[in-house]
Amino acid sequence: MINYIKLMRLKHYLKNGLILVPLFFSKEINILSKTSDVLFAFLAFSLISSTIYIINDTMDAEKDRQHPKKCKRPIALGKISKKNAVIFSGFLFILSLIFHYIGNGNKLFSLSTIYLISYFFINLSYSLGLKNKPILDLVLLSAGFLLRVLYGAEIAKVPISYWLYLIVITFSFYMGFGKRRGELEIKGGKNTRDVLKKYSYEFLDKNMSIFMALTLVFYSLWTVDKKTTDVVGSDLFIWTVPLVIFIFLRYSYVIELGESDGDPVEVLLSDKVLVSLVVIYVLVTIVFFYKNLFFRS
Repeated sequence: MINYIKLMRLKHYLKNGLILVPLFFSKEINILSKTSDVLFAFLAFSLISSTIYIINDTMDAEKDRQHPKKCKRPIALGKISKKNAVIFSGFLFILSLIFHYIGNGNKLFSLSTIYLISYFFINLSYSLGLKNKPILDLVLLSAGFLLRVLYGAEIAKVPISYWLYLIVITFSFYMGFGKRRGELEIKGGKNTRDVLKKYSYEFLDKNMSIFMALTLVFYSLWTVDKKTTDVVGSDLFIWTVPLVIFIFLRYSYVIELGESDGDPVEVLLSDKVLVSLVVIYVLVTIVFFYKNLFFRS
């Protein structure tokens, strides 16, 4: 059972926290019915992402055995057979659709379903070979993050700022280039991913800087946008910009150290300072958006 849980990569469910973002920033997270639907959607998306992880691990088992970290995955270790892994992934896929059905107001076919299934097929195509196509691999990774936000917004039936969409897109490209750089750093001269042969440190570093700058610009514009200040109730949210800059600098620093494989979750969890900064940002943001719940007059 422990090996099957490892196969699901539960810690990577942190990425699916983006599904909660539209509801949170709409200041409607205290509406129980919407929060309940989004939590079911979170489970649905998490299980379908586990399905993709398992398919990917099944296909990459031989290469994973040559990787310093991926060699410890259950399929690569031989703890779970490829046949059993495929059966388990099918079970998770069906369970994902059940949770989606519940969170989607007992409807299976809707725009949110299209987002969920699109995520599945985009990542399936990624696993089937598009991950070896330079740039396209990062476009697909970025699309996955954007679909999380679109899915969350559709389930919650809330609008979301165009600035926030741009932030998610540019930030996901920044993390994607960082992931490839981290993989180059840790591979130790052995290519376990073909696409790494087509990237260089200079190219990845340059584009990390470009997309970091774009994300910071879009984030700053979002904090002073009238729709944002109306929701927050003041223009004080702009004071989170220095904190976000600090988070980006620390994230880039951790990538440069080369002590993780560049995966956003691995990078975050590998550094206590970065974790602390993110927690502080989350707490400060909660206070700004939901201060009326904490400080009633």
